[in-house]
Amino acid sequence: MGQSMADVGRRAFVCGHPISHSRSPLIHRFWLAELGLAGSYEAVDVAPERFADFASHLTQNGWVGGNVTIPHKEHAFRLAARRDAAAEAIGAVNTLWLEKGEMIGGNTDAYGFAANLDAGAPAWRSAETAVVLGAGGAARAVIVALRTAGVANIHVVNRTRERAAGLAQLFDSGVGAHAWHELPGLLPHCHLLINTTSLGMSGQPPLVIDVAPLPTAAVVTDIVYSPLETSLLAAARRRGLVAVDGLGMLLHQAVPGFERWFGQRPQVTAGLRAHIVADLETGR
Repeated sequence: MGQSMADVGRRAFVCGHPISHSRSPLIHRFWLAELGLAGSYEAVDVAPERFADFASHLTQNGWVGGNVTIPHKEHAFRLAARRDAAAEAIGAVNTLWLEKGEMIGGNTDAYGFAANLDAGAPAWRSAETAVVLGAGGAARAVIVALRTAGVANIHVVNRTRERAAGLAQLFDSGVGAHAWHELPGLLPHCHLLINTTSLGMSGQPPLVIDVAPLPTAAVVTDIVYSPLETSLLAAARRRGLVAVDGLGMLLHQAVPGFERWFGQRPQVTAGLRAHIVADLETGR
């Protein structure tokens, strides 16, 4: 007799193209072992032209759901039978699960961003003004988190002002668009500075910003987590500002999906963080 799903546990995935760089398997496998659950979490390389077929055969192939990363987030949004409120607001899906045979899409990026700041700089929720660097999909998720937290004034700064304006127009009043050269004038009134660009990431040019004009109570965060200490965070810490790295966002955004697939809500602990940091330090 073959093994039942109860014997082998539930199977979840992360799919993207490429996918070998993903650290999601390390996170979810850590939790599976920690909680003593039978189950698996696998990385699957799915080319863009194959994604629709992959998504339409989840049950047949034994999956209970999984994560979706670049370049499939918008395609998953379109294919989902239903989407949660966060996915609707962000316009992309990073988490899939099944309900009564239907594929449901969610987005946990805004949740992960907020939970990371809750852990590292709880006072962020009292910020009146935030400056968001970049105008891509990550910036949209960050703005959703900021709006949900009640941040009244949000300034999107991008090298191409037109792209910043396009993002700002997706939201109601309170979100403005600015070109990069306007950044110095925004910093004296900025309570929360967020980098969502790839600048400062390993292999990318550094993000060089003079943080001197920031108020002494400002919080600085970077969604980049490789390296953990980006040039922006290092500059903020030299100024004595609270600085929060991006690894926590990666860890916290994984929590809701794991709970849906495996039935238990995991915790983001120092042990999990150390496990992922050790892997980052191998230079993979």
